[in-house]
Amino acid sequence: MPMNFDLVSYLKERQVLINDSLEKYLPLKEDLTRGLLKAMRYSLFAGGKRLRPILCLAAVETVGGDMELSLPIACALEMIHTYSLIHDDLPAMDNDDLRRGKPTNHKVFGEATALLAGDGLLTEAFFVMSNQGINSMVTPQRLLRIIQLVADAASCRGMAGGQIVDLESEGKEISFPVLEFIHAHKTGALITASLEAGAVAAGADSAARDAFVAYGRHFGLAFQITDDILDVIGDSKVMGKPAGSDEEKGKSTFPALFGLDRAKEMASQHVKEALVSLECFDQKADPLRALVRYLLERRK
Repeated sequence: MPMNFDLVSYLKERQVLINDSLEKYLPLKEDLTRGLLKAMRYSLFAGGKRLRPILCLAAVETVGGDMELSLPIACALEMIHTYSLIHDDLPAMDNDDLRRGKPTNHKVFGEATALLAGDGLLTEAFFVMSNQGINSMVTPQRLLRIIQLVADAASCRGMAGGQIVDLESEGKEISFPVLEFIHAHKTGALITASLEAGAVAAGADSAARDAFVAYGRHFGLAFQITDDILDVIGDSKVMGKPAGSDEEKGKSTFPALFGLDRAKEMASQHVKEALVSLECFDQKADPLRALVRYLLERRK
């Protein structure tokens, strides 16, 4: 990868593009649903990294596609991710008070509205993806496949499945396969779907799609392992949420199961494997290479 690749500028540019598009797809309306839309937008525009939509756009560009064609899909992915955060933070789930340095949705709007805000974002995502007026650049056949991929990633076979196993594992000693299942499904499934959805939108061949899936699997695990590590050694002010919350809630994590040093080694190995999966691509995949390397340096 060229040494002069500016990841910070790349991320800022993509975040502006995604935020502008999200604003267009989910404007605040002055009607009877204003309160719900306000709650949905509160979490959607609370300062997220926009990682999943950025990965989607990067996959499109890696295979030579026009990233404009996947913007609605990228934004839908962020809506689904945000819905999951709102619901994860609820008292019935992780019971968190802070998210991205701000009060969580239910602390501001109440539990009932937070539930509906999450429901609203999840369903709005599928409206945005399936609306041909918005997605006129993606063929219906590809769009159907993308919707299937994203739905699968959010389902009991993906995020929801990972979340229930995570909840049922609290306060218990679990095996490595169970821990890996939790992270691969709760976090990794939507990350992998983001990449594959971009590939499908751009008409990538099966070999390229397989490479993105492999990259996404290793990226997702590296991301979650580093997240676990930050919960132990991170700065609460930088992260925007309290450090040490995993241990307090009795959650199983890589550092808890293997120790910090071994967890760091495992994260590094997944980063290496992710980079190997990109060897079939040229310099257009440099943003993906930079993104996965950054996981080992991130502080939030």
